[in-house]
This record gives sequence, C-alpha cells and structure tokens, in this order.
Amino acid sequence: MSGFDKVVNSYAEAMDGLQDNMTVIAGGFGLCGIPENLIREIKRKGTTGLTIASNNCGTEDFGLGLLLADKQIKKMIASYVGENSIFEAQMMNGELEVELTPQGTLAEKMRAGGAGIPAFYTATGYGTPVGEGKEVREFNGRHYILEEALQGDFSIAKAWKADRYGNLVFRKTARNFNPMAVTAGRISVVEVEEIVEAGELDPDEIHLPGIYVNRLIKGTFEKTIEQRTVRSA
Repeated sequence: MSGFDKVVNSYAEAMDGLQDNMTVIAGGFGLCGIPENLIREIKRKGTTGLTIASNNCGTEDFGLGLLLADKQIKKMIASYVGENSIFEAQMMNGELEVELTPQGTLAEKMRAGGAGIPAFYTATGYGTPVGEGKEVREFNGRHYILEEALQGDFSIAKAWKADRYGNLVFRKTARNFNPMAVTAGRISVVEVEEIVEAGELDPDEIHLPGIYVNRLIKGTFEKTIEQRTVRSA
C-alpha cells in the first residue's frame, strides 16, 4: 500500500509513544462507541498521570473506569459522573481532579481544538460555578463566558467502518463525541469493526476524512449495556 495507509497491526503499535502525564481525548458516550480496546492497551501499558477528556469515565469494570482502578488518571475533564462509584469516590476524597464541563461545551471544546480555534464564547455556564474565573463578555444583551479549546497528545476513538486511508463511517448513536475527539489529538488513533480497501466507501457516506487519522486498527468489541432496564412481567 502507499504511504497513505493508516493501518497498524497491534494495539501496542497503535498506542506507541503514549507517555506518563500526557493528555488523551477519548470518544464515546456512556459505553456507546467507546474505544474499549485502546483503553485496555493503556491499562496494559500502565501509563500514569494522565489527563483524560471524555464525556464520562465508563463503569467500574469497563471502559475508562478500568484506568481508575490503578489510579492511572490524574485528571478527568468530563460532563457526567454516572454510576461509576470509583469515579465518585476518587473525586470526593480528592484523589482525582475533576473538571465538570457541560456536554455541549465539551463537544465544542474538542471541535474547536481540532479546527485550530483557541477559544470561543458560550452562554452555557454563565452565573454558575462553571463560569467562575472565566472571562465574560456581553453580546446583544446576553452574557457569555470564554471557554478554551481542548487538544490532546493522543486522541482515541471508535468508528464502525474505515478504508485503509482512515476515512471513517460511524454507526448511529455510536458517532457521539467520536468525530470531535479524533480531530483534537496530535496523534489520533481509531479502532473500527471493519476495514475496506481504498475506494470501496462511497464518498457521500464518509463522516470524517482520513486526514484527521494517524493510526487505524481493526478490533473486536463487546456489545455492553451500561444500565439495563426491563419491563416487569
């Protein structure tokens, strides 16, 4: 294949270069569309002191929650604590620094980072603890706070399908934060369920072009449900 081929053959190769105290932007929402195997590779590597930006931190035994168990995460930039009791406990006892960020603001911070926009104004969070210490400006009679963009040393994400050049197709709600996360990493790593040859994807079905992807790997995935609700008989 040409030099545009992004496919790597192992998870060790996919996460090569990740070091202690780096910042990682992670896609996913709850357990939907999370890069679960890339997270397991970070756990295997034992990398510590990480700052992770992601909507939430998985559950106690799946997703980013696996990194909490060994205290590999120093700081979480997230929107939601959820049902993860380890996340809650470490936050409450001061072992884990947490920067709670509204979901839309978090998504835009990632998107802005990928687009080369250093900061933006948003009305979300004005007059609340979210806005404390941030610059405020008034536009058309409404107050806005200045939010800085997010960029990571690495970004990790999950897509449904890709060609070898890294052009990505996401599946339904598993798209969530993944496209923005990919763009915000200096080294972006994406795992997918299927890899096809270049030219096999219809250009109109590509959600994110391969220009944003540095490394691509095919994985196998669990269909995990974060919270199962059933109707009584």
